[in-house]
Amino acid sequence: MDELMATEAVVDRLWGIFDNLWPALLLLVFGWWLVKQVRKLCVKALAKRMDESAAHFLGQIVHALLLIVLFIAVLSQLGVNTTSLLAALGAAGLAVGLALKDSLQNLASGFLLVALKPFKKGDYIEGAGTGGSVERMAMMHTYLKTPDNKVVMIPNSSLVGSNLVNYSTEPQRRMDIRVGISYDDDLRKAKQLLLDLVAADERALKDPEPRVIITDFGDNSVNLSLRVWATLDDFWFLQWDLMEEVKLSFDANGITIPFPQRDIHHYQH
Repeated sequence: MDELMATEAVVDRLWGIFDNLWPALLLLVFGWWLVKQVRKLCVKALAKRMDESAAHFLGQIVHALLLIVLFIAVLSQLGVNTTSLLAALGAAGLAVGLALKDSLQNLASGFLLVALKPFKKGDYIEGAGTGGSVERMAMMHTYLKTPDNKVVMIPNSSLVGSNLVNYSTEPQRRMDIRVGISYDDDLRKAKQLLLDLVAADERALKDPEPRVIITDFGDNSVNLSLRVWATLDDFWFLQWDLMEEVKLSFDANGITIPFPQRDIHHYQH
């Protein structure tokens, strides 16, 4: 009789656990799907008002918060005392926060980048010693793609705490092509050759006007700087082509580009 009663008690307890388990599993599955849908809708709505990378960043924050709420709701459905659990999570969160202060700093820096909007997806930026196009911004890091197709993950705090240069903010950029000529060469002729090269290339903007200036008098050469403005799309290709044309034009017109030389005198004792 006692064994029968004990068996019935075990069965009743298991049945009670099952009664709480299947609604909890259902809540977990449906809640997980719902959280993903809410995140997508949130990112889609935010992307209409802000940059795509910033929208994904805020979407990840919303996703994490909703998962925490879902986790607590599932535990509550299983009969766990969530009040004491929340207190324990608060204490654990404080300890984890102290241990992961760098990660929290990256998270806070991410919010600051979203608020200040120093760049958007696709911009070419330079920060924390790295340059590249912005791929996306996550909770802790910003991802850049370098010109040689490497993806660099930079902590958000490094971008906030260092000089950040955005090369894509303005539609035009100025290039400075520096070249030295010999002190014996015709200065006016060299300047005119440089200006003729710019005038012959349609990618070089006429406004602002291209200029050739003397930057300094070096030990071996008179140093010139060819200053040309171009659009962002033409900037790099124009600079590479002009550097090649400068060398070819100087060679064809007898203008020399000096390089440091040393005379070594050998004495026989």
